[in-house]
Amino acid sequence: MLAKLPKHNSHTDSMNANSNISILFLGDVIGRPGRHIIKHYLSTLENKPDLVIANVENVSHGFGVSASCLAELKEAGVSVFSGGNHTFDRKEIFDFINEEPYLLRPANYPEKTAGRGYCLVNVADVKVAVLNLLGREFMKPLPSPFMVADDLLPIINQETNIVLVDMHAELTAEKVAMGWYLNGRVSAVLGTHTHVQTADERILSGGTAYITDVGCCGPINGVIGMEKEGAFKRMIEQMPARLEVASGPAAVNGAKVTIDSRSGKAVSIERVRFTE
Repeated sequence: MLAKLPKHNSHTDSMNANSNISILFLGDVIGRPGRHIIKHYLSTLENKPDLVIANVENVSHGFGVSASCLAELKEAGVSVFSGGNHTFDRKEIFDFINEEPYLLRPANYPEKTAGRGYCLVNVADVKVAVLNLLGREFMKPLPSPFMVADDLLPIINQETNIVLVDMHAELTAEKVAMGWYLNGRVSAVLGTHTHVQTADERILSGGTAYITDVGCCGPINGVIGMEKEGAFKRMIEQMPARLEVASGPAAVNGAKVTIDSRSGKAVSIERVRFTE
């Protein structure tokens, strides 16, 4: 699917002059606090990125996706929405996921699963692909994300050599392995799911930007975004407990990647963190 995003003339002219595209990737958005801090953060940016992507598997009350939450983030300036193991937590998603071309679920779900695993977005007349993959270690026994990437990249590369991968996985080693496996074949491999930003951002030898986890957008005083009490009950008492989105201050965590639109190689990657 291909979207035509709004053009900002001065920024577009500048981008065309140096052939670079700037992509802001925001980590797992956790409920209302995550949505609100993203709106605040994006409104403060003087130099707007060419494309904003966010992982939204936790966007609605901490679990799953709703149409109203998507609309809220679209209005704030987010254009592409990736997912993960919580994408289908809310049944209402089946009412709209097939009509939302820029709402992704992991590409290594079975072929007949609702939705799509990648999309193409037209950014200032350059096509950018976003590919969503789900790890298997300590997760669902899905088809291999490595093999699915192998299958899809030749198809995607017929359209563009600018490819950003959201690798949604539990195990650090699996995300690192994906970074090296796709090194030189994609523009960036950005990890999500564990909600804690890592300090290992780098450009790999083949020109692929990499970070193990970009972190999350949401409350900072809970346990990875959720209230402490529920986590204590589960971990200390070993009893079931409902997890609720934490209250209090929130933060935006993510990564900004600059990509050479001609080569598809990453020029730079920097961690993003913003607090109110």
